[in-house]
Amino acid sequence: MEKTVTVSVFTENSIGMLNRITIIFTRRHLNIDSITASESEMKGVFRYTIVLRTTLEKVNKVIGQIEKLVDVLKAFVHEESEIVHQEIALYKIRTNTLTNGDVERVIRENHARILTVDPEFMVIEKTGHVAETQLLFESLKPFGILEFARSGRVAVTKPMKELSTYLKELEQLS
Repeated sequence: MEKTVTVSVFTENSIGMLNRITIIFTRRHLNIDSITASESEMKGVFRYTIVLRTTLEKVNKVIGQIEKLVDVLKAFVHEESEIVHQEIALYKIRTNTLTNGDVERVIRENHARILTVDPEFMVIEKTGHVAETQLLFESLKPFGILEFARSGRVAVTKPMKELSTYLKELEQLS
């Protein structure tokens, strides 16, 4: 049965790594819903957080292929219950919609915040899960959204050894 899974891939920082990882998903006809890349807690180790809807069987095959790539240190699959995650969304709306308190009420009700106010526009930030950022999007539609951007998932796992522990285990196997 298909479900939303989060894949964490830890790699060395090398040119073309993201492309090599995403090609593996493409070959298996798996669509990536979001992808985020950043440095990890260890110097020189980068983390890719990839979200997709698929079966555990398919994603485990992909993980096996990813771990065969040069410069990949370790890859993990996490189900929703195993992670804590957030996304950030930015909404740009016209400033002239501030004439009544409706926009401010919507912002407050959605626990969002105003980042900047310009004579022409304002930028609102909302951190949360996709459903929460989408709800604010729908609530702001009547005020005229000029731009909208949502990040990919940023996630940390609940039950996991520290990455340094896995790396030490890998060194011992070599």
